[in-house]
Amino acid sequence: VQLQASGGGLVQAGGSLRLSCVASGLIVSMHTMDWYRQAPGKQREWVAFITSGGTTDYEDSVKGRFTISRDNAKNTVYLQMNSLKSEDAGVYYCKNRDLRTRWGQGTQVTVSS
Repeated sequence: VQLQASGGGLVQAGGSLRLSCVASGLIVSMHTMDWYRQAPGKQREWVAFITSGGTTDYEDSVKGRFTISRDNAKNTVYLQMNSLKSEDAGVYYCKNRDLRTRWGQGTQVTVSS
């Protein structure tokens, strides 16, 4: 299984980004998929999930600003991030819940104030 996150970049505070996570060796629609992030000097933290049934949930600080979704045909999970804040900066990773799946390289999100 490989999970490749992309779509990060530099954005001004208040701006938007859409992250993508393309999966190989895994059918995302059959699994709960999570997004995590890690800011410099901090532990990795959970951001959002989407279940196989389409149920979603979010970490409190991103509720109302971030949306997780997936495109089954593209076997891709997305994270739409709006109204970005400086505290949203970090490396974002997507992950399934199988401990055997390695973490990918993630995608860097930088928010300028």
